[in-house]
Amino acid sequence: MKFDYVIIGGGSAGCVMAARLSEDANVSVCLIEAGGTGRDIFVRAPALVAGMISGRPKINNWAFHTEPQVGLNGRRGFQPRGRALGGSSAMNAMLYVRGHQSDYDEWADLGADGWHWDAVLPYFKRSEGNVWGNDDLHGGDGPLQVADQSEPRAITHAFIKAGVAAQIPERADFNGPDQEGIGLYQVTQAHSGPAKGERCSAAAAYLPDDVLRRSNLTVMTRAMAQKVEMMDGRAIGVRVRHAGRIKFVEAGREVILSGGAFGSPQLLLLSGIGPRDELAAHGIDVVHELPGVGQNLQDHLDYIISYHSKRDDVVGLGPKGLADLARAGLRWRKDGTGLFASPFAEGGAFLKSSPDLARPDLQLHFVVGIVDQHMRKIHTRFGYSCHVCALRPESRGHVGLQSSDPAAPPRIDPNYLDDPRDLTALMRGARAMEDILDAPELEPWRGKKLYGHDGTDAALEADIRARSDTIYHPVGTCRMGQDDMAVTDPTGLVHGVAGLRVVDASLMPRLLGGNTNAPTIMMAEKISDQMRSTT
Repeated sequence: MKFDYVIIGGGSAGCVMAARLSEDANVSVCLIEAGGTGRDIFVRAPALVAGMISGRPKINNWAFHTEPQVGLNGRRGFQPRGRALGGSSAMNAMLYVRGHQSDYDEWADLGADGWHWDAVLPYFKRSEGNVWGNDDLHGGDGPLQVADQSEPRAITHAFIKAGVAAQIPERADFNGPDQEGIGLYQVTQAHSGPAKGERCSAAAAYLPDDVLRRSNLTVMTRAMAQKVEMMDGRAIGVRVRHAGRIKFVEAGREVILSGGAFGSPQLLLLSGIGPRDELAAHGIDVVHELPGVGQNLQDHLDYIISYHSKRDDVVGLGPKGLADLARAGLRWRKDGTGLFASPFAEGGAFLKSSPDLARPDLQLHFVVGIVDQHMRKIHTRFGYSCHVCALRPESRGHVGLQSSDPAAPPRIDPNYLDDPRDLTALMRGARAMEDILDAPELEPWRGKKLYGHDGTDAALEADIRARSDTIYHPVGTCRMGQDDMAVTDPTGLVHGVAGLRVVDASLMPRLLGGNTNAPTIMMAEKISDQMRSTT
């Protein structure tokens, strides 16, 4: 099989790349995805994310684990990642967040020329089909439907009122001119048409039936990439395990890696591209030495406080709670609204750990149910939770190989809390979160606190180290830039290798101030547009 472009990974970036490149009828495109179609009910129904995120069983989920983390008392962290068309957009909380505008100017300052805010805004707008329509900051006609929540819980409004009472400004749009504040999240969810109320994953947005029917687009699902094949310094195709056989898929123009912050560096390493010592440790011949592959891993470490609720208008998993969810499911199937359409993380805030900061460095996610160990520890009682993460960690980790077997999971070491500044910021965020959760506005719901500490800094630090884990935003492991540790140039082309490009969150030089799905889609829009304009 031979195509002009072969894309590895059908996640948030890969779906965009396949759709946009195949708009040109003169080129042929093959998209290769290790998971399934991403059209099952677990993906489409927002509430059923709870059945995927735990990885028990592994429904559309790679369910990776980290190396033992020194900063987390030697615990192994859990890393859910989407394994289906749509990637992690098939199992996230659907929150449409771009980050702070200055994050992109910082990327440009770090060597990612052409990625400043004014350059990326048109691609956010191009991707976005916001229910608000078109304006200076938003797009109303793009494929990614962005909706207001249909029916946020009363407790979420109380959470916002508690923040306002604490002098936090209410914010109607976290993607507006000013990010700081508290409010409701918008969501990547269909707001019109027969799919109203369903998750709008990258696959739902960019690979609808009419796109999949294009004669120049081939989509292979349940196909596992093994290795990028090289000839005379050029990527010429990919070895893929599909339907029990190894197949060679040839690329006439480019191989494009869109496997995410874990999958893309892993495939580069399996192909002999990366740090010499890492390759030698697994008996892999060096095809091209590139020391930055797998380095610069950054992730948002997250700390959660949960409560039992005295009221039952939140999520519970006991008999009454399950009955409520069943009724909500029937309503959702009828009109796409109600609790089953909820992202569960309905409200949030962007805060500053110090008033001297120029931009928020903390993010809150308020959830209308109990979240404990990524839903791997189930609580039947009605309850609610709040998350806090420090947005721009200074700690840096890496991704490597467990072995030379492509079926083995990557070796993931986020190196959480290695830099003491990260702990300081997270503790300040936890204190700010506690103040909101202790406010009178939430008293009608506030029951027993699930995990506690005695209020001292030492006890808070101990609780953070004992219970914190990812909130699912790994980036940076194929960093774009110009220096010796950069893996790609600012268009995603791998340094020193012809015909090989990376397009996904691994390109980000630095983790930005928010969720990473919308920015990843934007990046693929921008790079695909550059590719089409230069061919």
